[in-house]
Amino acid sequence: MSTPNQQTTTLRLASGNGPITRSILPHPPRDALPSELPIISLAPLFSSSLHDRLQVAQQIRQAATTNGFFYIKDHQISSSVVQEAEDAAFGFFRGPTEEKARASMHKSLYKYGWKPPHTQRLNPFESVDHRESFSWRYDPRYDPSVSKVEEIPEEVRVMIKHDPDDYPWSAVDPAFKAAIIRYFQAVLQLGRVLQRAFALSLGLQETAFDSKSRWPDLGMAVNYYPPLSMEDSEKEQKKGDETKVSIGSHTDFQLFTILGQDEVGGLQVLSRSGQWLNAKPIPGTFVVNFGDYMQRITNDKYVSTVHRVQNYSGKERLSMAFFFGFNLNETCKVLDSCVEEGVGPKYEAISCWEWTQRRVKMMHDVKGKGSY
Repeated sequence: MSTPNQQTTTLRLASGNGPITRSILPHPPRDALPSELPIISLAPLFSSSLHDRLQVAQQIRQAATTNGFFYIKDHQISSSVVQEAEDAAFGFFRGPTEEKARASMHKSLYKYGWKPPHTQRLNPFESVDHRESFSWRYDPRYDPSVSKVEEIPEEVRVMIKHDPDDYPWSAVDPAFKAAIIRYFQAVLQLGRVLQRAFALSLGLQETAFDSKSRWPDLGMAVNYYPPLSMEDSEKEQKKGDETKVSIGSHTDFQLFTILGQDEVGGLQVLSRSGQWLNAKPIPGTFVVNFGDYMQRITNDKYVSTVHRVQNYSGKERLSMAFFFGFNLNETCKVLDSCVEEGVGPKYEAISCWEWTQRRVKMMHDVKGKGSY
């Protein structure tokens, strides 16, 4: 908690709910305490006992209403699936530029595929993002729960966009595709388990979100971060435009994110008091955080937390981020269970399609005054 004699700086950024600001304490990032970023075992979620699953839901609610970030373990994703995906990703990013360029986002109708260095900037008030990435969005052909794409309702199917000829997958090594898709499918299954736990944590029926995310609007980004120089780290005392970042300060805009990160570290989470916290890698875990849409439908009860990456480790770093949202044809309003007596909804109902379009636009609109 800041005190009157602590001079804070102001961080400006966009969110799905409009431009926002955050006050930053004048302290360097420190390692998060277990109470700030707890580790939650998901083992009880796979139990037949509702009582056991509710216990996990309660832990999630506690994390969601504090810093909005937590680790999960006992998630039933094999370490070999994670390791093979990491190895394949490193192989791709370490490869020749001309090979990566075959899957360039510039050849995609929707900017899927490889994004070269210095082509992304999540926060215009910080440096360009020092990373490369490979990203794409939901394709039901790679969803094991979809037996026939033709059976998806037309109103949903027309909103699911992907390039012809299976691009960008048709432009990469088949081994890379196989390892990354295998990881994607495992995390997709985990996401559907988590969404039921989130429903329970909000006092809803466990299956309340199932139909809303049958063909979810989701995306995945594999991010490769070369190390920032130590000379740049000395500039960290200067904020605003001169803040050097691997990925700029931002909030995620979907319901929730499942992040796999290697052992290098660099993820930083902004606490409610304005302190940057290091979310250090913990073997066998994923990091989970809530996005703007979850904050919206929970009437600000669940926190969409600002975070960034600064890789000053001297080593290359890899992360795999999975963003989970509702079907694009859904229209969602503030949940009744999140509206207290005498306090109305803070947000109007909005379609998921409109939400994604608004968020993309607001990513470039951080000059407004904003509000906390």
